[in-house]
Amino acid sequence: MTDKTREKLVYEYELAEKGAKYIAGVDEVGRGPLAGPVVCCAVIMPLDEDYIIDGVDDSKKVSEKKRKVLAEEIKKRAIAYKICRIEPEEIDEINILQATIKCMQECVDGLSVKPDAVLVDAVNIKADCKVVPIIKGDAKSYTIGAASIVAKVYRDALMEEYDKVYPDYDFKSNKGYGTKKHIDAIKEVGACPIHRKTFIKNFSD
Repeated sequence: MTDKTREKLVYEYELAEKGAKYIAGVDEVGRGPLAGPVVCCAVIMPLDEDYIIDGVDDSKKVSEKKRKVLAEEIKKRAIAYKICRIEPEEIDEINILQATIKCMQECVDGLSVKPDAVLVDAVNIKADCKVVPIIKGDAKSYTIGAASIVAKVYRDALMEEYDKVYPDYDFKSNKGYGTKKHIDAIKEVGACPIHRKTFIKNFSD
């Protein structure tokens, strides 16, 4: 295990010393895009040094190629993991913050192993155990970083599939984020069914 990885296990080891056996990390991907769902992942990773995966970090800091390799390794080694998504219609209905919290909550509730503690990136959620919100947690916590990678790889693959259905918007490249090409397409051809109406009202009629 590298020193960098060890630094990201401070929160986990602290909780483990207090008796927590199963520690879940939770993160979201896709709060900012104009299109597509918000995706969350909760994951419980083994903390035995023999099973720690080096290179786990905030998904935005890891190359696409490495993310895919890490995501598979994380899912293979995880004690439990759960991926959930909230669709654009519901994001428009309840707002992106509430959609994110709901999505995270569903992930934790859906884990096949009940966690003793939950580390969550930035926001607070309810759980029948200790919840520790950490600002920029995906960069500070190994377990949250693992969740962010799995969620990012899942959502990116989903947006690449949507690109085949709605080719006008370049979802394969922008993953739903508001690039110039994407915004120009909304102005020219209008919105498609996976656009978040509350996010694009300035660009569409």
